[in-house]
Amino acid sequence: MIILQDRDGMKKKRTRVAVGLSGGVDSSVAAALLRKQDYKVFGVTMEIYDGSVIPKASATHACYGPGEKEDVASAAAICEKLNMAFYAIDLRQEYKSHVIHYFRNEYLKGKTPNPCVVCNQKLKFGFLLEKARQAGLNFDYFATGHYARIEKSGSRFLLKRAADRSKDQTYFLYGLTKEQLAHTLFPIGDHTKQEVRTIARSLGLETADREESQDFIDGGDYSILFDKDEIQAGEIVDEAGQVLGMHRGIIHYTIGQRRGLGIASQRPLYVSRIDAANNRIIVSDHENRSKGLVATDLNLIAVDRIEQPRQVQVKIRLKHKQAQATVFPPDGNQTRILFKEPQMSVTPGQSAVLYTDDTVLGGGIIAGVL
Repeated sequence: MIILQDRDGMKKKRTRVAVGLSGGVDSSVAAALLRKQDYKVFGVTMEIYDGSVIPKASATHACYGPGEKEDVASAAAICEKLNMAFYAIDLRQEYKSHVIHYFRNEYLKGKTPNPCVVCNQKLKFGFLLEKARQAGLNFDYFATGHYARIEKSGSRFLLKRAADRSKDQTYFLYGLTKEQLAHTLFPIGDHTKQEVRTIARSLGLETADREESQDFIDGGDYSILFDKDEIQAGEIVDEAGQVLGMHRGIIHYTIGQRRGLGIASQRPLYVSRIDAANNRIIVSDHENRSKGLVATDLNLIAVDRIEQPRQVQVKIRLKHKQAQATVFPPDGNQTRILFKEPQMSVTPGQSAVLYTDDTVLGGGIIAGVL
């Protein structure tokens, strides 16, 4: 078992740590690892579901939905098991304003948003901690069950990929600042998922074998977030503008999508572009490859600025294999990134995260393709 230390290398006595709990195995083991050491730990969880929409029931809970009640109860039970205080923080309005509205607006613009990035940056590491402190809760560090690591290099705190590459979540965390990382702990970052479940079983935690869900909305049907008049059928056309069929609403499509187009064709067809202004889906008989992209809102962690072209590896979606690329100095709010080899399905709205080996250099939102 790892022994967490303070940032100067010496273990602190009774350091207060707030642990963000989701009700799942990862965050509960993160809390348990801290609790077994000499940290004063308490749990906090976000209440974000406001009941304004009723998702379909699903076997496993997602981030947003009525299953939240069970998740909060599970988090509370873990804290009771570990003899920790527990606090539920009401973030329903903040989640609606900063995550749901963002998600809706991006899809209606023909983009494919990533709510996890925004939730981590603005909710978990933002409003949750702010409201906890406003409620009188004092703590030195905030810990979560993310698969990621933090390493101190001189006076700088670096975000590093997790030991378990298959579970690495740094793609969702690139929006954190250097200041936030200085007061953050990722207790399970050096463990594999199997090891985490083994630790949970050894401690008798009820979350040990709990299934996890990657869905944003319970049941996976996020169309319930939109009004009926916002989901209008329209034309599916080829690159020459010939109408091939009709789509069900642009929110149901993303760049590179091949299945579910509802078009009879002898060759596979892929979504190559979404024309939100004209409510059209453009398809092609080949997957589009792009030589690069333009990113906005670049957040840098490992360096203060990029002053000259720099060789990096870039991920353009969570499951994307890192690609060699060159990132150029930002021009205002725009940063140009050129791939060594063209990449498929570069999708506006997703994030481009830059790495140097295991270290997150930074990242931004994909605004366009080159």
